[in-house]
Amino acid sequence: MSSSEPPQSGSDESSGNRELHWHAMDADKVRSDLSATGPLTAQAVSERLSKFGHNRLPEARRRGPLARLGNQLKNFLIYVLITAAVITALLGHWVDTTVILAVVVIQTLVGFIQEGKAEQALSAIRHMLAPRAIVLRDGGQKKIDAAELVPGDTVLLEPGDRVPADIRLERCHNLKIEEAVLTGESEPVNKTTDVQPADAVLGDQLNMAFSGTMVATGTGRGVVVRTGPETEIGRISGLLQDTATLKTPLLEQIDRFARYLSLIIIVAGVVIFGGGLALSGLPLRELFMAVVGLTVAAIPEGLPAILTITLAIGVRRMASRHAVVRRMPVIETLGAVSVICSDKTGTLTRNEMMVTAAVAAGKRLDIEGEGYEPEGDIRDGSDLADGSALLDELARAAALCNDAHLERHEGTIRVAGDPMEGALKVFAQKAGFDPETDGRQWPRADEVPFDTDNRFMATLNHDHHRHGVVYVKGAPERILEMCTGMVTDSGDTSSLDREAWTAVVSELASEGLRVLALARWPVDPSQNTLAVEDVEEGLELLGLVGLLDPPRQEAIQAIQDCHDAGIRVKMITGDHAMTASAIGARLGLENTTRVITGKELDQLDEKELTQVAGDVDIFARTSPEHKLRLVEALQALHGVVAMTGDGVNDAPALKRADVGIAMGVKGSEAAREAASVVLLDDNFASIAAAVREGRTVYANLKKAIAFMLPINGGESISLITALLLGLSLPISALQILWVNLVGSVILAMTLAFEPAEPGVMKRPPRPRDESLLAGFVVWRVAFVSLLFLIGIFAAWYWAMFRFDNEAMARTLAVNTLVAMEVFYLFAVRYLDTASITLRGVLGTPIVLLAVGAVILLQLLFTYLPLFHQTFGTAPLTVGALVFAGAAGVVVLLVLELETWLRRRWGKGADDSVSSGSGL
Repeated sequence: MSSSEPPQSGSDESSGNRELHWHAMDADKVRSDLSATGPLTAQAVSERLSKFGHNRLPEARRRGPLARLGNQLKNFLIYVLITAAVITALLGHWVDTTVILAVVVIQTLVGFIQEGKAEQALSAIRHMLAPRAIVLRDGGQKKIDAAELVPGDTVLLEPGDRVPADIRLERCHNLKIEEAVLTGESEPVNKTTDVQPADAVLGDQLNMAFSGTMVATGTGRGVVVRTGPETEIGRISGLLQDTATLKTPLLEQIDRFARYLSLIIIVAGVVIFGGGLALSGLPLRELFMAVVGLTVAAIPEGLPAILTITLAIGVRRMASRHAVVRRMPVIETLGAVSVICSDKTGTLTRNEMMVTAAVAAGKRLDIEGEGYEPEGDIRDGSDLADGSALLDELARAAALCNDAHLERHEGTIRVAGDPMEGALKVFAQKAGFDPETDGRQWPRADEVPFDTDNRFMATLNHDHHRHGVVYVKGAPERILEMCTGMVTDSGDTSSLDREAWTAVVSELASEGLRVLALARWPVDPSQNTLAVEDVEEGLELLGLVGLLDPPRQEAIQAIQDCHDAGIRVKMITGDHAMTASAIGARLGLENTTRVITGKELDQLDEKELTQVAGDVDIFARTSPEHKLRLVEALQALHGVVAMTGDGVNDAPALKRADVGIAMGVKGSEAAREAASVVLLDDNFASIAAAVREGRTVYANLKKAIAFMLPINGGESISLITALLLGLSLPISALQILWVNLVGSVILAMTLAFEPAEPGVMKRPPRPRDESLLAGFVVWRVAFVSLLFLIGIFAAWYWAMFRFDNEAMARTLAVNTLVAMEVFYLFAVRYLDTASITLRGVLGTPIVLLAVGAVILLQLLFTYLPLFHQTFGTAPLTVGALVFAGAAGVVVLLVLELETWLRRRWGKGADDSVSSGSGL
């Protein structure tokens, strides 16, 4: 190997740069292995660029518009509809042909547009790479395009920089890096140059800076060890590219439904043709055209339109709940979700640090409130804490030994600086100390900045009354070493029991709190400088504060709603196990006693992983691969999995899940593009609302099928009966087209607007493989088709008996069929409850409008001469119209009796569906 060619993934000398544990090597060893003991020369850079490529992620292979368009046509129902359009065109039924083709075009265009949006996920990750980088090369310090970085380059990091590559750190000064997009860590990570254990997970590789993360505070310097696709963010990009998007349960069901229904219609057509030859006596050509017309009439060509409309309405309702649905079928999939896997930071929690507990003079205080908002009480048990000199001093120390600033933007408070320091300032406000007004009375004279070696920060402050004091905050074990006494409630000083305070620190830490200690050292007013040596001993302990990224209050209720709906909620986070367990307990997760870490997951085979995924609810210190494996394991348990997240590390799992839900406010662009649903308010409670909406969409779609198929079935069976028995057709082919237009387009469409039925969120999730045409639906279709058959022939024979006129008989048969459809619409709106109620009769406004429109159209159909010429109809008497209406009332009463019997026998529509074999 030449001196300018370090080992990297793809080299023959190594199994890959990724496999090298750079964090477990001494910095000098890293440089030696990279052949970069000094700044790289221009020639070395050129050779490495040639060998390893530029520091950018590879472009994803994208399908062209024609390929994407062709993919939308790979749908069995689309094939059936195109065939039906061809047949209707050959029969000269141009209106039906136009409607069917319009449905095909709409379905294809919607899928085409949605798929084009989904393919933006990889480009979103590429945009997270840093555009520029500061490097040291043989020509000195220079700012270059980050794409020109190579392994072995020396990079300088400053506050606000986006890390341009994976870097092994050599020097750090108060360096903190925000890694939430990669690890889910809720706060900036303190970086060090020390060698880390070889088996350290990503979040514990403290001597590494990873591409795409942000420098929060401090400065650093390091050597580039991985670039482009070899970086951690590049690895996630590869995972995302290799992860397949699953077909939604609804699309699987519709495809299966279309195949079986089409097969049944074709077989039935062949059987009827054979039976007609033997029994009907019709000429061959006339019989053939009649059977072809029958098969076309039996196909529910309005189903795709109803499906699209129902999903579109669900999408619109979700938008009003601050959720953007990027793939329409996913809105229904939400209704089948049985497991929700959620990231912790920013999803279940606020991603805003908060002081939730303080201990002063051995007494614990609980701090209430939400995030960075200054409102909230300080309680001593159940009572409000009384003000004391010690609490005042603790608040002053928290506000003055602090470099953060709180800024209010458009009604929300943001922290400029370290989030933990922002939380300390909010705590000071709750304790009565105003950091702005009161802080000006204690100006800072000098400071000792935080350093990872010292593990504390100190400030020297003077008030306007010639008092001087040094305030110190830092790691509790370090501060306790520096203290010789502690401050009491009265403000006096007493002896310090280090063992007792150490026990308090352990207790707070066991609750998942990040613990800081605060201390003071009164100094002479004349002292204007401060050094580390000044505060290494003799301090007076003020107390401890425990910080936490608190759970969202609305998330706690949403999780309870999910549990009531039979949905298991699992937390998968990159944070520490103890913190995750504490947050899980506060959120109300079902199983918080056991937490599995990413390191433990690596030791499990697929069978063990599947069992653990089903039993455990909290997973900590996880990587993107772990999240992806957990989603796949839960899917292997036949679960419909929703995954929520906001970081780049969540993107592969978001794409793989049945429903990927990204946070829209604080989430990364990569997560938003990989997801199928984006929450505009970053509110986990919106997920429970989305599940409710998804269940409503599915129920309405099931109602639409239960409504449409009997219409097609009643028409088809009546014509089949007439053909096989050699009778006159009670309804002509052209009149069937009219009924389908009125029933499928106008009446069935109203079912898409139905609100959720009571108790929709108290039912368990439906099985993933449940069929739309199963149990109860099959029974309803057969039963109502039989009722429609009886009603059609009853109308035909009654009219022939009264008027002896085929035109009038057919007109009455059509009106009777439409009347039965109208009354059946009111019955099908409530599958498990009574329909003859004030709520059922009034319906939703759109139902009443549709019924009014249908009545008007039927009056035109019956009495307008133009319709007489087109459809072969004739005017009816008032008595005939009463007959049609009475037939509709009978259908409603019979179905009301059927519903009552089912409820009495304890068999609901959902029970019937799940227990039926189905198609």
